Amino acid sequence: MKDKNFEIIAAAQDTGGEAAAGKWYDAAKATYTTLVDAQHTVSSVFQFINVPMGVWVDERGRVVRPAEPAWTTNQTMRIGNKTIVTEGESYITASRDWVINGERSPYALSDEDFAQRVKPPSAAEMEADASFKLAVWFHQNGNKELAAKYFERSQQLNPGDWNYHRQQWSFTPEEAGRKWLQKFQALEQPYYPKLEIAPPKPEPSKH
Repeated sequence: MKDKNFEIIAAAQDTGGEAAAGKWYDAAKATYTTLVDAQHTVSSVFQFINVPMGVWVDERGRVVRPAEPAWTTNQTMRIGNKTIVTEGESYITASRDWVINGERSPYALSDEDFAQRVKPPSAAEMEADASFKLAVWFHQNGNKELAAKYFERSQQLNPGDWNYHRQQWSFTPEEAGRKWLQKFQALEQPYYPKLEIAPPKPEPSKH
C-alpha cells in the first residue's frame, strides 16, 4: 500500500542491537522501514508488552490506534493445555480501510475512545520500566549480577510485560523455550488480549 502514502515501520527491540536482530530482517527480505531499538524505547513510549504489536500513526503524527496485537492471519495454536488465538484478518481489513479513508475510517478512534483505552502507567509499571532500563544498561556494561537483579525486579512489578522476560531469556537461548512455556502454561488470561476492532455498523435503511 505504499502507493497510498502508507509506510510500515518495524522496530526490533533487542539489547544485542543489529548483531542480534538484523539477521531476521535480512531473512525476511524486508522491503519496509526497519529499525533496531537496543534500548526498548519504542515499547516504553507505546506500551508494547508482547510481539507482534502495532500502533497506527497518521501523517500529522497523531496516534490513531494504541498498541494492540498486529497479526496478519487468523490462527488458533494449541500449545499444551492452552491455545493462542490471533485475529489478523480483521486487523488487516481495518488497516486497509484506514489507509484508504484516513480519519473518516470507522476504525480510526476518536480522542475520547482513545483515552478510554490508554491509561497512564501505574507507579508499579513506571518502576518496572525504570528497573528494566537499568537491567539493560548493566547488561550492556558487563555487570550480569546487577542486570539479573533489575530484570527480576521489573518482572515482579509488571509480570504481564512479556518483553521484560523475552529480553532476559534471549541471553540463554537454550533455556528460552522452556521458560516461555512454563510462564505461558501458568497464564490465567489469554496470551493476547482480544482485538477491539469492531466492524462498521450498517447504514440505517432509508425505506
